[in-house]
Amino acid sequence: MEVIGLDIGFGYTKCTDGQRFLVFKSVYGEAAELQFREQLLSDPDEEDYLHVEIDDNAYFVGELAERQSVERFFTLDQSQFVADFTKVLALTPLSTLVARQEPVKLVAGLPISHYRRHRTELVNILKGQHPLVSIDKDGQRTDTVVRISDVKVVPQPFGTVMNLMLSDLGEVRDRRFLREKIGVIDVGFRTTDYTIADRTRYSERGSKTTDTGISRAYTAIAAKLQESSGVNVELYRLYDAVDRGSIKIHGKRYDLKLVKEQAFSQLASTIATDANRLWANDWDMDRVMITGGGGAVLAPYMSKLLKGEIMPVEPGTDVRLNNVRGYWKYGKRLWTRGAPAAAAAATASS
Repeated sequence: MEVIGLDIGFGYTKCTDGQRFLVFKSVYGEAAELQFREQLLSDPDEEDYLHVEIDDNAYFVGELAERQSVERFFTLDQSQFVADFTKVLALTPLSTLVARQEPVKLVAGLPISHYRRHRTELVNILKGQHPLVSIDKDGQRTDTVVRISDVKVVPQPFGTVMNLMLSDLGEVRDRRFLREKIGVIDVGFRTTDYTIADRTRYSERGSKTTDTGISRAYTAIAAKLQESSGVNVELYRLYDAVDRGSIKIHGKRYDLKLVKEQAFSQLASTIATDANRLWANDWDMDRVMITGGGGAVLAPYMSKLLKGEIMPVEPGTDVRLNNVRGYWKYGKRLWTRGAPAAAAAATASS
C-alpha cells in the first residue's frame, strides 16, 4: 500500500510518495508522433518527459506538451479544471511513482470555496482502477494500472499546517500547533486561500477563497508585453521569463523587471488588505503563515503589509511543496500510523 500526496494546482501539479517529488506545469496536449527522439546533449529530467495514454487518448503532459503539442490545454476555470484536467494530471505522476496494481491511498486538496462543491466529484474521478500506458523518452510502452483505493480531500491550506506540525511518520512533532491560533495565506496560481487553524480546528468565519492568485500579476505582465510586442504570450510560458526578468520575442529582448515589480506589489497589497479585513476580529491570532508558489514570490511584498507576527520560511525551503508534503504526512497519519506496531503484535500472537 502506497500513500501519496497530490496537489493539482492551476500553475503546477505536485505529487510525492515521501521520497520522490514530481513537479510539472498543469498543461497537457495531444501527443504527436516524434520523428527524432534523441536528446542532443543530456537526458531529460523525469518531469520533462511525461507521455501517457488514458482512455485510448494519447497525451503529452507538462513541459513536453509545451514543447511538442500543437493543441495544448490550460484553464483557469475551476469547474472545467476538475472535470477535464484532474484525471490526466493525477494519473500521469502516479503511473511513475506507483508500481502496477499497488493500492494507492491518496490525499489531495481543493480551494476552500470550492471544497464543498467539488469534493465528491474529485473523489469519484480519482477513486478506482485506471488502466493506462506510459511511454518513455525512447518510445518504450509500459502497460500499467493505477489502483486508488482511498481518496481523502482536504482544504488546500491545511496541507501547509500539516507539513509543519507532523513528522514523516504522521506523528505530531511541533505541539505549538495544538495550542495556537494560526492564520494561513495560501497564494496559488489561480486563487488565494485564507484560513485559520485554531488549535488545528478549521474556522469558517476566518476562511475564504479569492481570485487573487499569482496569475493576476502574470495577466498584467502579459498585457504589457502584448502592448509592446504585439504577441499574446500564454501565461504558462511566462513562468521562466518572469523569474529571469526578461523575455525574447522574435529576436528582441524585453525587460520585465519594472512591470513585474509593479504587478507583484499591487497584487500583494490586494491580498494583504483582504487578509487584514477578513481577520479584523481575530486579533488574538498567534502568527500568520504565507505559503504556496505565489506566496513564495509575494512574501517579501506582503510581510510588511500584514498585521500580526509573520512566520519566517526556513532557508532552502521550496514553499511550492508545503501543501503536497503536508497531504502526504496527513495520509501517513490516517493510514499507516501505528501500523508497524499492530503488525508486530499480530505476528507475536499468531
